[in-house]
Amino acid sequence: MPADEKIVFLTFDDGAEKDPEFLKMAADLKLPISMFLTDNVASADYGHFEKLRDNGSASTINNHTLTHPNLRTLSFEAQKKEICGQQDRLERRFGHRPPLFRPPFGNYNDDTLRAASECGVSSLVLWRVSMQINNFQYAEGSALKPGDIILAHFRGPSELKGSTETQMTTRMLQRIQEQGYRIGRLEDYL
Repeated sequence: MPADEKIVFLTFDDGAEKDPEFLKMAADLKLPISMFLTDNVASADYGHFEKLRDNGSASTINNHTLTHPNLRTLSFEAQKKEICGQQDRLERRFGHRPPLFRPPFGNYNDDTLRAASECGVSSLVLWRVSMQINNFQYAEGSALKPGDIILAHFRGPSELKGSTETQMTTRMLQRIQEQGYRIGRLEDYL
């Protein structure tokens, strides 16, 4: 990607919230979202995320472990069980093993990298910007940079102080647009 190309990437984690309004918005706007799903919260309705994937936006479903543990606290074997276990479930449900993996909390070590590789993951994906309820939190600086990966979560009003996932995403898109950026599909740039 050219260093000056003003493109950022949307990633959503976990999968607790399954808001039909969000599905409609994502389809209407053709938002390319890289989803990182955790089995113990997303599996209650994987069909919701399948609709998001299949809405014509080229969104993708990726691995965020079975139970969202801090992987750095686990042995290699336990990490492999979390990562491969979710690869297996996603493959059974969606027909392929995701190439992308995001470690919960962004916490990983050498065992994580080895386990992910053995489970068929080609890229571990972190982030530099996270969406809060109304605005961004930056790992460094106070503005977006070309190529930033933005972290958001599938969360509902109970976690968002009454805001919906759709309202939070609308604000996120406004902040992206205000800074002169457009949204790209992460997988096209990896």
